[in-house]
Amino acid sequence: MSIKTKGQSVSFTIQNALILVESGYETTAVQVVDNCISAIALQNTSFNSPSYQGENSPLNSPPYQGGARGGETVIDAKNKLLLPGFVNAHTHSSEMWQRGIIPPLPLELWIAELYDFTPLDTEQIYLSALGTAVETLLSGGTSVVDHLVLIPGQELETIAAAVSAYQEVGIRAFIGPLIQDASLTAGMPAGDTGIEHAAYIRSTQATLDLMKSAIEQFHNPEKGVNILLAPTGIQLCSDALFQGCIELSDRYNLCRHAHLLETPAQKKLAQEKYGCSAVEHLKQIGYLSPRTSLAHCVWLEDSDIAIMAETRSTVVHNPLSNLRLGSGIAPVLKYRQAGVNVSFGCDGAASNDGQDLLEAIKIGSILHNITDLDYRHWISPLQSVEMASLGGAKGLNASDEMGSLEVGKKADFVLYDLTSLSLLPRTDPIGLLVLGRPTNAVESVWINGRQIVGSGKVTTIDVDNLRQELFDRSEWSSKRQSPMVSEIESHYRQVMKLQGYS
Repeated sequence: MSIKTKGQSVSFTIQNALILVESGYETTAVQVVDNCISAIALQNTSFNSPSYQGENSPLNSPPYQGGARGGETVIDAKNKLLLPGFVNAHTHSSEMWQRGIIPPLPLELWIAELYDFTPLDTEQIYLSALGTAVETLLSGGTSVVDHLVLIPGQELETIAAAVSAYQEVGIRAFIGPLIQDASLTAGMPAGDTGIEHAAYIRSTQATLDLMKSAIEQFHNPEKGVNILLAPTGIQLCSDALFQGCIELSDRYNLCRHAHLLETPAQKKLAQEKYGCSAVEHLKQIGYLSPRTSLAHCVWLEDSDIAIMAETRSTVVHNPLSNLRLGSGIAPVLKYRQAGVNVSFGCDGAASNDGQDLLEAIKIGSILHNITDLDYRHWISPLQSVEMASLGGAKGLNASDEMGSLEVGKKADFVLYDLTSLSLLPRTDPIGLLVLGRPTNAVESVWINGRQIVGSGKVTTIDVDNLRQELFDRSEWSSKRQSPMVSEIESHYRQVMKLQGYS
């Protein structure tokens, strides 16, 4: 997949920024020309010195402290840390309308309540995508993967609303319309008694036709919008749907996405459906590839991990939702030791219940200190940052264009204010960022060379107006009754062998 974008050409230089180098941290100047990083030089050298990366730079004298030179903007980043933008590699933006209200439930019951109260208004889709983008930006993210829940009968309108929101904010969007061809109850193991499933609202072919239309109408990398093929997972999708998505992704050179073995129930269901693990089955039908990212991956065996490494598929680690829903702890240290690429996601804002990417990175790093006594396997802050940036880019087949501060890559990066109270006193900047609880630490964000955040505020939309809209279109509530949960809870408790199911 190419993420190459066009638009208004920009040129500027960031001076005095702290970046990580092999020997530690160095004060650096980074030049952007035509929306890409064109040169990088240590602050005490010029752009034509041995420490300089890049060609044909007009700046070959000692760096300036601010202002502009020759019509080019020069930005003083003293006491600020410059990092590549993170990827929020798995979320569901429309869940924002239900955050904080769904009670403690496992995924199979939680999702029943979610669907009973899912938004059916494209304006809500638009507003929640705006909110997801803003929260991602203000926690260091420059790209978002939205596994977008579609409004029945308004599927293309749903996608259009999210596309409009993401383009308005200016975040780099990877939208995977969430598709399935089985009804919700099919997502649970049948057990000994079985359960009858209603027909799904669309045929498999109609769903694939819908995706073809979505690709042709909305896939526009030059404007920062990428469409993914994203069946929800083995629990609600037939092989025919997976294979249709493989064909479309190959035809249009698009990435693939799905949930995978998030819960013990899904592991049990895979054995019922296939007589083998879900990972083995996805390999057999050809869904796994270097262009495939898979969310959660909690219940994989060692043989499954070997397949993930062999196929070069990416795991998207969503630690907060895995804890919130009691799904389990993904074997992320095993993934890393096996050479599997791992990135981070917030997951939807009703299973998290927010879109704070730095929080997901922190929990997703230190959580695994209790899963392996060998501390040499634990994830360091630097490794966490690499997973969140370059790991996310690899999962989108875009690591040649984003995910690190390198000459020739897109100018998608973030400045963090190292004078923020939550990042003081001065120790290790990346350690403070990952292991601390940074608040209001994002000072500026650029995406494709365009400044989206300045002085800690999103500059492309009126966030105060967004906040008022979200407030006005919602109401305080603490209790509600989900018909679907009441209908399926007894069966769930029975197949999962929980007491009191009768």
